[in-house]
Amino acid sequence: MSSALPTPNPTPSRLPKIPLSPSPPQSPSLPVKPTPTKKPPRIQLEKRGYVDYDKGEHNVTPFVSGIRKDGIPRHFRDRVSKERFQKDWSVTEVVERVLELGKEGDVDGVLNRWVGRFARKNFSLLIKEITKRGAIEHAIQVFSWMKNQKNYCARNDIYNMMIRLHARHGRVDQARGLFFEMQEWRCKPDAESYNALINAHGRAGQWRWAINIMDDMLRAAIPPTRATFNNLINACGRSGNWREALKISKKMTDNGVGPDLYTHNIILSAYKTGGQYSKALSYFELMKGTQIRPDTTTLNIMIHCLVKLGQYGEAISFFNAMREKGSECPPDVVTFTSIIHMYSVCGQIENCSAVFDTMLSEGLRPTIVAYNALLGAFASRGMAEEAAQVFKEIELSSLRPDVVSYTSLLNAYGRSKQTDKALETFNVMKRNYCKPNIVTYNALIDAYGSSGLLVEAVEVLREMERYNIQPNVVSISTLLAACGRCDERAKIDSILAAAKMRNIELNIVAYNSAIGSYMNWGDYEKAFALYKSLRDKNIKPDTVTFTVLISGCCKLSRYDLATEYLHEMIDLKIPLSKEGQVKEAESMFASMKMAGCHPDVVTYTAMIHAYGTAEDMDKAVEVFQEMEGNGIQPDIIACSAMMRVFNNADRPEKVLEMMEYMKDRNIQVTDAVYFEVVRACTKLRDWRTTMVFVEMIETSINKLSVGQLNQILHLLGKSGRSDAMMKFFLKIVASVGEISIVTYAVLLKNLLFVGNWRKYLEVLQWMTDAGVEPSSDMCRSILLFAERSLGPQQAAVIRERLQSEWEIHSTGAGCAVRLPAWFLLLTESSAVTNGLHPQSSMQLSCCETMIE
Repeated sequence: MSSALPTPNPTPSRLPKIPLSPSPPQSPSLPVKPTPTKKPPRIQLEKRGYVDYDKGEHNVTPFVSGIRKDGIPRHFRDRVSKERFQKDWSVTEVVERVLELGKEGDVDGVLNRWVGRFARKNFSLLIKEITKRGAIEHAIQVFSWMKNQKNYCARNDIYNMMIRLHARHGRVDQARGLFFEMQEWRCKPDAESYNALINAHGRAGQWRWAINIMDDMLRAAIPPTRATFNNLINACGRSGNWREALKISKKMTDNGVGPDLYTHNIILSAYKTGGQYSKALSYFELMKGTQIRPDTTTLNIMIHCLVKLGQYGEAISFFNAMREKGSECPPDVVTFTSIIHMYSVCGQIENCSAVFDTMLSEGLRPTIVAYNALLGAFASRGMAEEAAQVFKEIELSSLRPDVVSYTSLLNAYGRSKQTDKALETFNVMKRNYCKPNIVTYNALIDAYGSSGLLVEAVEVLREMERYNIQPNVVSISTLLAACGRCDERAKIDSILAAAKMRNIELNIVAYNSAIGSYMNWGDYEKAFALYKSLRDKNIKPDTVTFTVLISGCCKLSRYDLATEYLHEMIDLKIPLSKEGQVKEAESMFASMKMAGCHPDVVTYTAMIHAYGTAEDMDKAVEVFQEMEGNGIQPDIIACSAMMRVFNNADRPEKVLEMMEYMKDRNIQVTDAVYFEVVRACTKLRDWRTTMVFVEMIETSINKLSVGQLNQILHLLGKSGRSDAMMKFFLKIVASVGEISIVTYAVLLKNLLFVGNWRKYLEVLQWMTDAGVEPSSDMCRSILLFAERSLGPQQAAVIRERLQSEWEIHSTGAGCAVRLPAWFLLLTESSAVTNGLHPQSSMQLSCCETMIE
């Protein structure tokens, strides 16, 4: 039996390959030297600058070389070496040449001649340098050119720098567009990209957008950094939303990210923007407990808050401490600007100039904000020459005046009543392509209104609307105040109607201006009606409102109504004015002199007024003599204040001496001075001198207020010169036109005082013809005078005459008319005299005198 054998594998076995020729003997192995690789070109960054000791100037600028011709690839280097128009510029030189071009310049032509464009790393350096200069239009053109280059590769840092640049210029939509564009170019946004976009929305005050972007950042699994939280807090702080800023700060701490100095500064800035100055001071005290030291920015915020709270001494202490610390927290331009503003608020203009000079002496270059602070200080006091000098310094420097500069200069001319120069400044502003804003137009309206040019002020308001600048409540308030100064009572109603048509909600300042204007011209009923409208709109009145109303009630002898307003003022917990607090004024005046601040004529006049209110004539005279001893020339306001003090102290002879004093020093005499002299002459019973000064006043009756005219009438009537009083009244009618019931009341009272009852009845007829209804007091006065002084028979004749005149008037009308209140009271008084019931007699009279 045979056994099966395995079948052999038909595939031949693989044999080792035998070399055909013997190989050469191998030498022992030696170490191989690596091929030397070319090092990448190093980017050089230098700082170059100059110092001019003669002019006191210095400048340090970074110089970025970038990758030059020897660092680009060889085939590009060979290519550009054959072209003579290709330039081996540094990155800094390219930026300077691009910026020399205008907005319509050929940026592509400059960049195409640059050899460094073949090095990809130069692109980020170029964008970095040009964004540092802030030239956004040139940066956009460079970025567009860059994206068209073949060797360009999109990078996050380039897009981040462009987003930050658009954020600095407030272009939020463009910044958001770049954020989405970088994702289309396959660049994934990182934390810096989100931070830049949050910063862009924060600068625009869009804090809700900023919070939504942070939520997108968390959804993208990108952890927020300290810069993210700081930008988000800054976004809330810029819009004044300090509560939301504190919430984000707490969230920042809960996430384990501790706040740094920048975080504390932006929280303090949020308090400042939101008007929470006391909370900012409390937060600063808490900040002292940490190990973070405040810097100059922190102390600048503190000084600003202290100035807003009126704690000027503490602000000066911070400022002096900063100067003593030296290198730790040196004061900068912002610090000096805040101190200048503080002295401007205090009215110490000389200290403003001293602080500005100190800033210059310490080598700090003023910004346009610092110049504007000094300019605004001079403008607030109407110092037009000094303001013009500061404006000229701005033009001589490398700074360009902005809208605040022009507005401050215009305001200075307006307050000094130089309307022509104010208008010239406004025209120069427009010629220099500086667009006026609402504040500029309001300053021009005030300039015209202060000079009595109401027509021109209204024309400015119309020009605003032609340029699509809608007037605000300040514009209306300024026009209302101008109406009160210009004797344009009819315009007050039209201005209020215009404000209502434009949906401008009046504030308390506008209401005070309108009520004061009505009060000045005797329209008390309209003033009271306007106050009622104010209360119906739930607008809380202030001290000025009640002061004007109570003053008007006293002029009307409505003491009951004045008492009601006083009780209402107390119920609303409105503080009384500080008028009469002489001790506080004396303390501040003494502190001012001890601090080396020399009082000016305004300060001395304020002290004279304070002593006059306190009825302390001796101290007022001492202040006036001190002012003269310090070489300060009294002005018309100071002299008028002294005359008022003398009159109130029953020293009329001193008023006449002051008049001679003004003549000797060529001080211009105004109507207020004439009025005080008339008061003094009346007290001295020097009627001849009184009539001389009254004739001087007659030339400017339309410039006097109703209160002053009424007081002159009263003085003439009290002297017994009824003929002169009637003559002056007729001139008032010819000049003013519409006469208020208060003026009629003063005239009638003085006519009855001298017993001229015939003229009294004639004036009553004038009132009826003018459409002014006599009051009940006028009726009672003539009836009582007739019954007591003329006897029953003559009283009956007067009553019959009044009745006959009214019946003739009613019959002439030819229709049924309502009897006036004074006639009904006349009938009531007659009924009482005849023993009838008043109500029955009145009804009988009404039935008998109604005419179909």
